[in-house]
Amino acid sequence: MIAHAHAHPPRILSIASAVPDHLLAQDDILRESRDLLQSRFAQFERLAPAFLNAGIRTRHSVVPLDWFRDPHGWVDRTAAFATGATTLFRDAAATALDRAGLQAAEVDIVVTVSSTGIVTPTLEARAAREMGFRPDVMRVPVFGLGCAGGVSGLSVARDLAVARPGAVVLLVAVETCTVLFRLDRLTKADIIATALFGDGAAAVVLRAGVEGDEGRPELGPGRQHMWPDTLGIMGWTVEETGLGVVFDRSIPTFAEAELRRTMDALAPDRVVDRYVCHPGGAKVITALETTLGLDDGALDVERQVLMDNGNMSAPTVLFVLEAVLRSGQRGELMALALGPGFTLSLLPITVQ
Repeated sequence: MIAHAHAHPPRILSIASAVPDHLLAQDDILRESRDLLQSRFAQFERLAPAFLNAGIRTRHSVVPLDWFRDPHGWVDRTAAFATGATTLFRDAAATALDRAGLQAAEVDIVVTVSSTGIVTPTLEARAAREMGFRPDVMRVPVFGLGCAGGVSGLSVARDLAVARPGAVVLLVAVETCTVLFRLDRLTKADIIATALFGDGAAAVVLRAGVEGDEGRPELGPGRQHMWPDTLGIMGWTVEETGLGVVFDRSIPTFAEAELRRTMDALAPDRVVDRYVCHPGGAKVITALETTLGLDDGALDVERQVLMDNGNMSAPTVLFVLEAVLRSGQRGELMALALGPGFTLSLLPITVQ
């Protein structure tokens, strides 16, 4: 039965994650990176400890490890993204819909978040036939949110659910960071990115305005803050053979300096029982604990997700949310991610 959305707020019906088949051990990645990069990049050995100190044990990739031995341009990278990201989209979306007890034909709106490849038609269109989406499904592809994409994308999906009470909204955040590795462009940021990033996808099914959804996690309105004059902290440069990573070393210290007061302005007096953070890296997690006034080790789920998967950009925080909800956590949650812009994205979640 459909009722007014304010009486039945937007709620998460299910959440699921997916990773590609190629499992890469961090030790193997370091060995391969040393073999490929040491002769090309004089500072490699000085930066090699980043692989060991990243807090990462394994990562997943849509391509095998030996793929990275050959040079690749836009065509190769786009083909790997199109194939790998579409498969990840289907895997995560199908599992989330199954957990929600829904069929793909019941989905009314699909929000697709990705920043690591460009294809037109977009991923949800490429997956539509096999998934079984209706021809009239509303497609909302979102590009360029980077690591903030999981929280920002869920905020967009939440607002669409509120705008169309009773509509089933499917959010899919999918990234194939590994296919952006380049042999022709070696900076410190490239080495750090090689030590951190992996591939994965996460899907969330949500809706508003339906009786019977009570008791499921409730989504409050999302908020964003973009700091001026910070375009150079995180993002991509567009170059001849692919995207070039912009990943400034100031991110952890910037988070410590700016995050707390900005959050207080965006969500004043809000009591938070558990933060759900995007684990950008080991140093970022530590900076978040310091800034948020948490005990050392409080963000244990974030560390575990990082250890098992690396930084997958947009979907990573949704991996954390899935694990936190599975653990039985109750109370007031706050999803939090930092991304290009430089931007903070927040989304309150209430779990009864």
